[in-house]
Amino acid sequence: MISPLADPTYRRLFAAQVIALVGTGLSTVALMLLAYDLADGDAGAVLGTALALKMIAYVGIAPFVGGIAHRLPRKAFLIALDVARAAFVLCLPFVDAVWQVYVLIFVLNACSAGFTPTFQATIPDVLPDEARYTRALSLSRLAYDLENLVSPTVAVILLTVASYDALFAANSAAFIVSALLVFSVTLPKAAPSDRPVGVLVNLTFGVRSYIATPRLRGLLLLSLAVAAAGAMVIVNTVVYVRGTLGGSDTDTALAFAAAGAGSMLAAVLLPLVLERHPERPVMLAGGLLMSLGLILGLTRPGFLVLLSIWFLLGVGSSLVQTPAGRLLRASCQPSDRSAFFSAQFALSHACWLLTYPLAGWFGAEVGLPGAFAILAGLVIVATAAAVRVWSVETTAELEHVHEELDHEHLHVHDGHHQHKHEGWEGPEPHGHPHRHEALKHKHAFVIDLHHPRWPA
Repeated sequence: MISPLADPTYRRLFAAQVIALVGTGLSTVALMLLAYDLADGDAGAVLGTALALKMIAYVGIAPFVGGIAHRLPRKAFLIALDVARAAFVLCLPFVDAVWQVYVLIFVLNACSAGFTPTFQATIPDVLPDEARYTRALSLSRLAYDLENLVSPTVAVILLTVASYDALFAANSAAFIVSALLVFSVTLPKAAPSDRPVGVLVNLTFGVRSYIATPRLRGLLLLSLAVAAAGAMVIVNTVVYVRGTLGGSDTDTALAFAAAGAGSMLAAVLLPLVLERHPERPVMLAGGLLMSLGLILGLTRPGFLVLLSIWFLLGVGSSLVQTPAGRLLRASCQPSDRSAFFSAQFALSHACWLLTYPLAGWFGAEVGLPGAFAILAGLVIVATAAAVRVWSVETTAELEHVHEELDHEHLHVHDGHHQHKHEGWEGPEPHGHPHRHEALKHKHAFVIDLHHPRWPA
């Protein structure tokens, strides 16, 4: 786990990620308290709407940012988004109406929808070695899980000496520190993109290309499985522990910790596992473990068995989420990473936007056993569909045919560009009208400008 942190650039970027995550966790606690002050008895509705707006911002904004990020200086872009997030979160202590909370939450998370996938797409350039990158993905997963434990603890400590406004201020400071850490590093130069300048083409490129890639369709289905299992944990843990089992707040916290512990254990072990096995069987195993965990929930488990089930769900979710970056990196050209990572960010959060209300509604309307059964069925169907759409063959080199084509775009002279020049075209990468002769060849296949469709 130490090897990626030996790189000074990644070390500072990872520190920026951790600090920003903890700060965001503090704001989540403060937002709950602010909602209570503004709405009192309607605080739950206010908080639920705010969290729904967060997801809508993620789903709606990320693909558009991914479509233009390759044309922006990414270091300046990341710093600007961090500074914007700091400014928006610092406004929250001064609101005096619920609608103001909604506006600020939306714009704050619109900035996060641009920052997070762009940041994630930068790490493969910082750590080109696959083994080090895999360990970096594990560290990132650990950071997310630890944040769920650390942020509430830090919030409790700060609230003993200050009001919840201090939590917003701490989050704003965390974003500024993150911006300074990004400013302090020299990011590798992004690979030049050969996509045309057209707005509509770029704004939709990431999602279209993601959906056109079989293994990424499998990833999306497994992301739906993660969201279904995760929603059961997040939405219904307190209902099951307190309502069904008659447990305490401490028991509720232990149940959440069990899911986090399973996720962290899987994240720690995955680099060793992925050295010996490809992503597909590992991630599908995660779907099977989540299916098994939710099926076990039908047995009306006691507290200790529930801890085991939540631990199993944590392991399964980490087996899917942690290798996702490797799959995305292998499924696109370096110049298209921002678009693909943004598509994954948006589509995976769309899954959560679906499963959160499903878990709550089913738990309330048909009872927790019914919720376990329905969500288990959703995970089983999603995993089975992933097995079907993500076949072993889609990860291999594929033979395919290129028809004759005349077009113009920025390019270098790779396997697709071997043509004569007149001398005025300039150094590579350059753009000029050129012709592609009919070609049949074989290579690792990804969707890009010259490969818009997956070969049959």
